[in-house]
Amino acid sequence: MNGNVAIVEDEQNIRDNVGFALKREGYQVESYPDGHAAWEAFETSLPDLVILDIIMPRMDGLELCRRLRTLSDTVPIIFLTSRDEEFDRVLGLELGADDYLCKPFSMRELVARVKVLFRRLSLINDRAPSEEEELLSIGELTLDLRRYTARWQDRTVPLTVTEFMMLHALVRRPGHVKTRQQLMEQGYPHDTYVSDRTIDSHIKRIRKKFASLDAGFDQIETVYGLGYRYTEVLES
Repeated sequence: MNGNVAIVEDEQNIRDNVGFALKREGYQVESYPDGHAAWEAFETSLPDLVILDIIMPRMDGLELCRRLRTLSDTVPIIFLTSRDEEFDRVLGLELGADDYLCKPFSMRELVARVKVLFRRLSLINDRAPSEEEELLSIGELTLDLRRYTARWQDRTVPLTVTEFMMLHALVRRPGHVKTRQQLMEQGYPHDTYVSDRTIDSHIKRIRKKFASLDAGFDQIETVYGLGYRYTEVLES
Protein backbone atom coordinates (compact mmCIF):
# COMPACT_ATOMS: atom_id res chain seq x y z
CA MET A 1 0.00 0.00 0.00
CA ASN A 2 1.28 3.46 -0.90
CA GLY A 3 1.52 6.33 1.56
CA ASN A 4 -1.08 8.63 3.05
CA VAL A 5 -1.42 12.02 1.34
CA ALA A 6 -3.23 15.03 2.82
CA ILE A 7 -4.72 17.52 0.35
CA VAL A 8 -5.36 20.94 1.90
CA GLU A 9 -7.17 23.08 -0.64
CA ASP A 10 -10.24 25.32 -0.40
CA GLU A 11 -11.37 24.69 -4.00
CA GLN A 12 -13.43 21.50 -3.93
CA ASN A 13 -12.91 20.82 -7.63
CA ILE A 14 -9.14 20.75 -7.16
CA ARG A 15 -9.44 18.61 -4.02
CA ASP A 16 -11.63 16.11 -5.83
CA ASN A 17 -9.49 15.90 -8.97
CA VAL A 18 -6.20 15.58 -7.10
CA GLY A 19 -7.70 13.04 -4.73
CA PHE A 20 -9.05 10.96 -7.61
CA ALA A 21 -5.68 10.98 -9.41
CA LEU A 22 -3.76 9.94 -6.29
CA LYS A 23 -6.23 7.23 -5.28
CA ARG A 24 -5.93 5.80 -8.79
CA GLU A 25 -2.17 5.47 -8.14
CA GLY A 26 -2.86 3.59 -4.91
CA TYR A 27 -2.35 6.37 -2.37
CA GLN A 28 -4.58 6.88 0.65
CA VAL A 29 -6.02 10.38 0.60
CA GLU A 30 -7.46 12.71 3.22
CA SER A 31 -8.83 16.09 2.09
CA TYR A 32 -9.33 19.31 4.06
CA PRO A 33 -11.04 22.55 2.94
CA ASP A 34 -8.82 24.88 4.97
CA GLY A 35 -5.68 25.00 7.09
CA HIS A 36 -7.52 24.99 10.41
CA ALA A 37 -9.30 21.70 9.69
CA ALA A 38 -6.04 20.14 8.51
CA TRP A 39 -4.12 21.34 11.58
CA GLU A 40 -6.66 19.80 13.94
CA ALA A 41 -6.18 16.46 12.17
CA PHE A 42 -2.37 16.75 12.02
CA GLU A 43 -2.15 17.30 15.78
CA THR A 44 -3.57 13.80 16.19
CA SER A 45 -1.93 11.99 13.28
CA LEU A 46 0.54 13.18 10.64
CA PRO A 47 0.19 12.20 6.97
CA ASP A 48 3.14 10.91 4.97
CA LEU A 49 2.98 13.84 2.52
CA VAL A 50 1.04 17.13 2.29
CA ILE A 51 -0.22 18.96 -0.79
CA LEU A 52 -0.94 22.46 0.40
CA ASP A 53 -2.62 25.50 -1.14
CA ILE A 54 -1.35 28.90 0.01
CA ILE A 55 -4.43 31.14 0.02
CA MET A 56 -7.19 29.56 2.14
CA PRO A 57 -9.74 30.73 4.71
CA ARG A 58 -9.32 30.32 8.49
CA MET A 59 -5.61 29.40 8.25
CA ASP A 60 -3.49 29.93 5.13
CA GLY A 61 -0.94 27.49 3.77
CA LEU A 62 2.10 29.40 4.99
CA GLU A 63 0.90 29.33 8.59
CA LEU A 64 -0.01 25.64 8.33
CA CYS A 65 3.44 24.89 6.89
CA ARG A 66 5.05 26.78 9.77
CA ARG A 67 3.04 24.81 12.32
CA LEU A 68 3.60 21.49 10.58
CA ARG A 69 7.34 22.00 10.73
CA THR A 70 7.10 22.26 14.52
CA LEU A 71 5.77 18.69 14.50
CA SER A 72 7.97 17.19 11.80
CA ASP A 73 10.96 18.26 9.70
CA THR A 74 10.68 15.27 7.38
CA VAL A 75 7.06 15.16 6.13
CA PRO A 76 7.31 16.33 2.49
CA ILE A 77 5.25 19.40 1.59
CA ILE A 78 4.25 20.44 -1.94
CA PHE A 79 2.78 23.93 -2.29
CA LEU A 80 0.13 24.83 -4.85
CA THR A 81 0.40 28.49 -5.85
CA SER A 82 -0.84 30.96 -8.44
CA ARG A 83 1.69 32.16 -10.97
CA ASP A 84 1.67 35.71 -9.57
CA GLU A 85 2.52 34.59 -6.02
CA GLU A 86 6.31 34.42 -6.39
CA PHE A 87 6.92 35.97 -2.97
CA ASP A 88 4.65 33.46 -1.26
CA ARG A 89 6.25 30.65 -3.23
CA VAL A 90 9.73 31.57 -2.06
CA LEU A 91 8.55 32.19 1.50
CA GLY A 92 6.96 28.74 1.49
CA LEU A 93 10.29 27.16 0.57
CA GLU A 94 12.00 29.16 3.30
CA LEU A 95 9.44 27.84 5.79
CA GLY A 96 10.34 24.28 4.85
CA ALA A 97 8.32 23.21 1.82
CA ASP A 98 10.04 20.70 -0.43
CA ASP A 99 8.49 21.64 -3.77
CA TYR A 100 5.79 23.73 -5.42
CA LEU A 101 3.52 23.72 -8.47
CA CYS A 102 1.93 26.74 -10.13
CA LYS A 103 -1.78 26.72 -10.94
CA PRO A 104 -3.05 25.64 -13.37
CA PHE A 105 -0.91 22.52 -13.18
CA SER A 106 -0.74 19.19 -14.95
CA MET A 107 -2.20 16.37 -12.85
CA ARG A 108 0.36 14.03 -14.36
CA GLU A 109 3.16 16.33 -13.19
CA LEU A 110 1.74 16.56 -9.67
CA VAL A 111 1.49 12.78 -9.40
CA ALA A 112 5.05 12.47 -10.72
CA ARG A 113 6.35 14.82 -8.04
CA VAL A 114 4.47 12.95 -5.33
CA LYS A 115 6.09 9.73 -6.54
CA VAL A 116 9.52 11.39 -6.48
CA LEU A 117 9.15 12.47 -2.86
CA PHE A 118 7.87 9.08 -1.75
CA ARG A 119 10.68 7.33 -3.63
CA ARG A 120 13.20 9.55 -1.87
CA LEU A 121 11.72 8.72 1.53
CA SER A 122 11.86 5.04 0.62
CA LEU A 123 15.54 5.33 -0.28
CA ILE A 124 16.22 6.98 3.06
CA ASN A 125 14.31 4.34 5.02
CA ASP A 126 16.01 1.49 3.15
CA ARG A 127 19.51 2.93 3.36
CA ALA A 128 21.81 1.16 5.83
CA PRO A 129 25.29 2.73 5.88
CA SER A 130 28.18 0.75 7.25
CA GLU A 131 29.47 1.71 10.68
CA GLU A 132 32.42 3.48 9.06
CA GLU A 133 30.17 5.86 7.11
CA GLU A 134 27.37 6.42 9.61
CA LEU A 135 28.84 9.70 10.90
CA LEU A 136 30.52 12.47 8.95
CA SER A 137 32.25 15.10 11.08
CA ILE A 138 34.01 18.29 10.10
CA GLY A 139 34.88 20.81 12.77
CA GLU A 140 31.83 21.42 14.95
CA LEU A 141 29.44 19.80 12.47
CA THR A 142 28.39 16.15 12.58
CA LEU A 143 26.05 14.50 10.08
CA ASP A 144 24.37 11.21 10.92
CA LEU A 145 23.95 9.53 7.53
CA ARG A 146 21.72 6.79 8.89
CA ARG A 147 19.18 9.03 10.61
CA TYR A 148 19.59 12.04 8.30
CA THR A 149 20.20 14.37 11.23
CA ALA A 150 22.75 17.13 11.81
CA ARG A 151 24.38 18.50 14.95
CA TRP A 152 26.33 21.76 15.34
CA GLN A 153 28.34 22.32 18.52
CA ASP A 154 26.56 19.19 19.83
CA ARG A 155 23.11 20.74 19.31
CA THR A 156 20.57 19.31 16.88
CA VAL A 157 19.85 21.31 13.72
CA PRO A 158 16.26 20.58 12.60
CA LEU A 159 16.77 20.02 8.86
CA THR A 160 14.27 18.70 6.37
CA VAL A 161 15.39 15.72 4.28
CA THR A 162 15.99 17.97 1.27
CA GLU A 163 18.10 20.38 3.35
CA PHE A 164 20.11 17.52 4.82
CA MET A 165 20.90 16.07 1.40
CA MET A 166 22.08 19.44 0.10
CA LEU A 167 24.21 20.08 3.19
CA HIS A 168 25.72 16.60 2.86
CA ALA A 169 26.65 17.37 -0.75
CA LEU A 170 28.55 20.45 0.41
CA VAL A 171 30.17 18.94 3.49
CA ARG A 172 31.54 15.75 1.96
CA ARG A 173 33.91 17.86 -0.17
CA PRO A 174 34.67 20.96 1.93
CA GLY A 175 36.22 23.81 0.03
CA HIS A 176 34.92 22.54 -3.31
CA VAL A 177 32.26 24.52 -5.13
CA LYS A 178 28.96 22.77 -5.77
CA THR A 179 26.89 24.25 -8.58
CA ARG A 180 23.17 24.70 -8.20
CA GLN A 181 22.70 21.90 -10.70
CA GLN A 182 24.79 19.54 -8.54
CA LEU A 183 22.85 20.52 -5.42
CA MET A 184 19.63 20.04 -7.37
CA GLU A 185 20.69 16.50 -8.27
CA GLN A 186 21.57 15.78 -4.64
CA GLY A 187 18.42 17.22 -3.09
CA TYR A 188 16.08 15.98 -5.82
CA PRO A 189 17.81 12.87 -7.22
CA HIS A 190 14.84 11.81 -9.36
CA ASP A 191 13.48 15.23 -10.27
CA THR A 192 14.17 17.65 -13.12
CA TYR A 193 11.62 20.35 -12.28
CA VAL A 194 13.43 22.34 -9.61
CA SER A 195 14.65 25.88 -10.34
CA ASP A 196 17.78 27.71 -9.20
CA ARG A 197 15.53 29.88 -7.02
CA THR A 198 14.38 26.76 -5.18
CA ILE A 199 17.99 25.80 -4.40
CA ASP A 200 18.78 29.33 -3.17
CA SER A 201 15.74 29.25 -0.88
CA HIS A 202 16.81 25.95 0.66
CA ILE A 203 20.37 27.21 1.24
CA LYS A 204 19.00 30.38 2.86
CA ARG A 205 16.88 28.26 5.19
CA ILE A 206 19.82 26.00 6.10
CA ARG A 207 21.93 29.06 6.98
CA LYS A 208 19.11 30.51 9.08
CA LYS A 209 18.77 27.30 11.08
CA PHE A 210 22.49 27.19 11.88
CA ALA A 211 22.55 30.90 12.68
CA SER A 212 19.75 30.38 15.20
CA LEU A 213 22.17 28.15 17.14
CA ASP A 214 25.35 30.09 16.42
CA ALA A 215 25.15 33.69 15.23
CA GLY A 216 28.72 33.42 13.94
CA PHE A 217 28.00 30.52 11.57
CA ASP A 218 29.31 31.40 8.11
CA GLN A 219 30.57 28.09 6.75
CA ILE A 220 28.26 28.01 3.72
CA GLU A 221 29.80 30.46 1.28
CA THR A 222 28.17 31.80 -1.89
CA VAL A 223 30.45 31.66 -4.93
CA TYR A 224 28.78 34.16 -7.22
CA GLY A 225 28.08 32.88 -10.71
CA LEU A 226 28.89 29.31 -9.69
CA GLY A 227 27.11 28.01 -6.60
CA TYR A 228 28.05 27.30 -2.98
CA ARG A 229 30.79 25.69 -0.93
CA TYR A 230 31.28 24.63 2.67
CA THR A 231 34.40 26.11 4.24
CA GLU A 232 36.34 24.36 6.97
CA VAL A 233 36.86 26.11 10.30
CA LEU A 234 40.54 26.80 10.68
CA GLU A 235 42.11 26.10 14.03
CA SER A 236 43.39 29.25 15.74
